[in-house]
Amino acid sequence: MLINCIAYQEGKKLKEISIEEISHYLTIPGCFVWVAVQDTKLSELEKMRDQFDFHALALEDACHSYQRPKIEEYGDSIFAVMQLTEMNGDHLTNGEVHIFVGINYVLSVRNRSRVGFLEVRHRFEREPHLFSKGSGFVFYALMDAVVDRYFPILDSLETELENIEEQIFIKGAARSNIERLYALKSKVTTLKHAVAPLMEDTGKLQRGRIPLVCVNTEVYFRDVYDHLKQINASIDTIRDTIGMAIQVNLSMVTIEESEVNKRLAAWAGIFAVATAFAGIWGMNFEVMPELRWKYGYPAALGAIGLVCGVLYRRFKKAKWL
Repeated sequence: MLINCIAYQEGKKLKEISIEEISHYLTIPGCFVWVAVQDTKLSELEKMRDQFDFHALALEDACHSYQRPKIEEYGDSIFAVMQLTEMNGDHLTNGEVHIFVGINYVLSVRNRSRVGFLEVRHRFEREPHLFSKGSGFVFYALMDAVVDRYFPILDSLETELENIEEQIFIKGAARSNIERLYALKSKVTTLKHAVAPLMEDTGKLQRGRIPLVCVNTEVYFRDVYDHLKQINASIDTIRDTIGMAIQVNLSMVTIEESEVNKRLAAWAGIFAVATAFAGIWGMNFEVMPELRWKYGYPAALGAIGLVCGVLYRRFKKAKWL
């Protein structure tokens, strides 16, 4: 689905154009074409290729969803894949944006995502001088918008972790805590997969041999790289904290089980004494102390109760009961 296809000249909006007119406007000096499409089909991308003449391998990657984040250079153009991670209730959903960047054009293909980049386009239209920085700056602005969306997600994950940590030492909550921690770990891993590869490739845009379309924009990509580095470090901290929290929860489960075992052992000891007394007096030998004494039965019960009471008090004092 075509969202925008607009031609700009000297930073000013000329008009919205059709796909078939793109190649014509690309030949006009000082003209820049910015196209945005959403959930596009192969046939539509092939039309775009006919107009922009981008590399066949880039087109092949754009036709396949669930790509690993990356930035690849094809001659004078760049093809980038970034994941659009969004919070959907308690779950993270992963969309994608494929960006083709040439000397005088930018094409963004957004898949499985509700949030677009209209605010980026509006910013450029309000400040036409930004176009003078070239297509590399437009690419930076789109990448910066994607990366900025990671920060609220990171804050949400940190808040969720703090809420779980508050429940760790509540008795009987260990099982639910571990389930919540593993669910959180899955979300953190999803964000990690979006950030780490992109951070690695963004580093290539601000040091070493810079792609032609990104010349003179290295400082901006360094800013994006710093943001990704910060997010990646925070993700690693959260993952380490989750691992520690899981270990603490498992320790709490062990402690709770040991408390149960202590109680069972204490009651078993008390009943073992009563069983021993009953076993001895139940042997029915003819010559046995107090066997024919009329107070023998209540005396035996009293002795059993007394010993059991003493044991109960000792176990209670030792906090086994």
